Order: sequence, then structure tokens, then C-alpha cells
Amino acid sequence: MKYEMFDAKKIIGEVTLAEADVNPNIVVVSTDSAPRTGMGEFIAKYPKRYYELGIMEQGAIGVSAGLATTGKIPVFCAPAPFVTARPFEMFKIDVGYMHQNVKAIGRNCGFNYSDLGPTHYGLEDMALVRLIPDVAVLAPIDASQLRGAMRAMLRHDGPVYLRIGTAPIPKIFDNENFEIGKGTVVREGSDVAILTTGEISLNVFEAAEKLGANGISAMVVAMPTMAPIDEEIIVKAAKQTGKIVTVEEHYVVSGLGSAVCEVCARSSPVPVERLGVPQMYLSAGPYNDLVKYCKLDVEGIADSVASFLK
Repeated sequence: MKYEMFDAKKIIGEVTLAEADVNPNIVVVSTDSAPRTGMGEFIAKYPKRYYELGIMEQGAIGVSAGLATTGKIPVFCAPAPFVTARPFEMFKIDVGYMHQNVKAIGRNCGFNYSDLGPTHYGLEDMALVRLIPDVAVLAPIDASQLRGAMRAMLRHDGPVYLRIGTAPIPKIFDNENFEIGKGTVVREGSDVAILTTGEISLNVFEAAEKLGANGISAMVVAMPTMAPIDEEIIVKAAKQTGKIVTVEEHYVVSGLGSAVCEVCARSSPVPVERLGVPQMYLSAGPYNDLVKYCKLDVEGIADSVASFLK
């Protein structure tokens, strides 16, 4: 499939600036990376609304929480492991427990930093933030959803974590409307439901086409919100197909697959196959090789779904 590609960093910067033009409370907090995250125009236009802390992510979360207590809406963007794992206690207490209106963006999630290895992979970020009560966790799938998710996040009253890569992102959907907590049926099917989140979803859509050509009717559900999870659409998928496969560029433990299993165990028990990154330290390497090793490429997803149905 051919899609128009967009710069994810540019979208982040454009939407933040547009929302800041109408909401003077929006500010940007940086740990030596805001200019590389598309915030250059914001910094140039609103230098007094830009707070640079250097490479000190724990402090950035604390400062963001402090700014929120004064009515500001801080946007803090940095690599996913440094937004979530490094300052986890501050995120849990200063932002979550105090329910501060902080917007954290974890960029370069998944294997995006493929050349830097496990220290820079973002494979446990959704799991970590999903443990913190009342924090929305977003993983937009394409350029349209990223624009919509950014707007929804900045207008939402409460803490939000948004994960995104910074490689070019395709425009798959035409609708930029984004409702936190809602999934979308992308393709109807009857044999199996594939639930997917984040940018790896493009491979899922292509795998569903491949499966269809081989006589397997796959329902595909886009899940751009990890928390609060859309329980209604998960139950619908379970009842409609009787089998679910989840796909995510995240550790297979405690991400989308685990969240779906939790819902199914409580409301609609069906077999669930979780496709993701095995819980191990993978070496640095080309991005496509890492994705293929984890069977998250088109062929790997299609083969795994077909094997699951057998």
C-alpha cells in the first residue's frame, strides 16, 4: 500500500503551537531535546513559555507537575524510556497521585532507536504508565490520529502519556477526530479479530489483506488508546469472532495484549494470541531486521495469525 508520509515531529510541533496560540497556559518543558522534537517554532514565538532543564528527566517531570499546579499545561517530550522508566517515581507521585495536568510525549518508542540498542528502546513504556491510575495512555496509528490525539491530549483535563516514533508516519485515515478511550473497527471479519496499536499497525492492515487473499476473514480493530481501554469494542470483537490476536511494538508482557486479556477474562473469555516483542534484551541492529525477528513484519503477522487459527 502507498500512503503519503508525514514528519511526526513536525506534527507534534505544529499542533502544540496552534493550541498554544489560543491557550496561553500551554508551555513546553525540555530536557535538551525540544528543538529536535519539532518545537523550534514554538520556542521562537514563545521563548518565555519554554523551560529548558538539560538532561534531567526526573527534574522535568517534577517541574512539569509544579507548573501544572499554577494552572499551566506543560508539554514534555523526550525519548520514551527517558520519559517513563527513568523518572517513574516522579511520574507516579508528582503527576499521577497529584493528578496534575501534565502532557508527556515519549518519542522514538519501540525500536525507533534501533542503532542504540536496549538502553534506548521504548518497549516497556505503556506497561509502566498503565500502572499509574487515571493517566490516559495514547498510541496513535497514523498521521491523522497523531494530529487528533495531540489536540485531544492538550484539551483533556488530566495527565496524559502519548507514545510515538519519529520516523516518517503514513496518513492512513482521513478523519482527524480523536476520542480518548475509543477504538475503531477498520475492517470487518468473522474468523479472527486482530487488535493493534501504534505505528506497527500498518503491517497489520497489510497482513489482513494477505490473510483475506488466503481465505481468512480477519476483523481489524485499531486501538489508539491503551488507557482507558475500550472494553466495549474488545468484547464486540471477542463475541463476533471467538478468537483475538493482539499486535504491538512493545514487550508482549503488560502492553495491549495483557490489557485485552484482562478484559476478556472478566467479560468475554476467548483464546488470545499476543504478538509483540519477546521479553529479552535484543541487540542493536537495523529497524526492519528487529521487527522481522519479532515476527512483527507483514509476513510474520500473517503467518502467526494463520498458525493460531490452526
